[in-house]
Amino acid sequence: MTKILLIEDDSQLSRLITLELEHEGYKVDFSLDGKDGLDKALAGSYDLILLDAMLPSISGWDILKQLRMNSTVPVIMISARDTTIDKVSGLDLGADDYLTKPFDIEELLARMRANLKKGNSIGSATINFKRLAVDPVQHSVKFEDKGIDLTKKEFDLLFYLLSNRNIVLSREKILSKVWGYDFVGNTNVVDVYIRYLRAKIDDPCKIELITTVRGSGYTIKD
Repeated sequence: MTKILLIEDDSQLSRLITLELEHEGYKVDFSLDGKDGLDKALAGSYDLILLDAMLPSISGWDILKQLRMNSTVPVIMISARDTTIDKVSGLDLGADDYLTKPFDIEELLARMRANLKKGNSIGSATINFKRLAVDPVQHSVKFEDKGIDLTKKEFDLLFYLLSNRNIVLSREKILSKVWGYDFVGNTNVVDVYIRYLRAKIDDPCKIELITTVRGSGYTIKD
């Protein structure tokens, strides 16, 4: 049975989500407090974590930072903070998805399914390309044996592009596959993350990795 950890301080919302998830066949643990939630996240073996951003004792942002030092478990942040900056910050810290309140339970379930499926389908073989070694198991990237520090979302984007070399991928397609849902009206987030990758890989390593196809999207060519 798929195990979910819900960390949400709104007891009414927490109870509602728990009942809905249990009705869908998930096993759910929940916490109303940041510190308790972090302890459960680190000690338990969960398939996915639903994490509120604003929590007592320890914020969701800090929980995510500490969690990513020890685990790659999929995390969906749920927050009333809905600006692009907040979303990008959460994704940069290692969240796999970001859902703003209020939300329909059907949307939450759809995003959970997408992230669980994505987590189960990722390949395990290291990709070697232009002196880069990209390991999806360790979530590590090396250039000529020198490590390159990427956030989880930067890594996911790089791995997806490398796994689909010579295919021009639209921004919408990238959002659907890497973020797991449509970022309606905000496809420029892909451009932002492409710039991040170029700044961390292309410029310091002096290679041209990602090609922009004007009007169509991005690709990595052999």
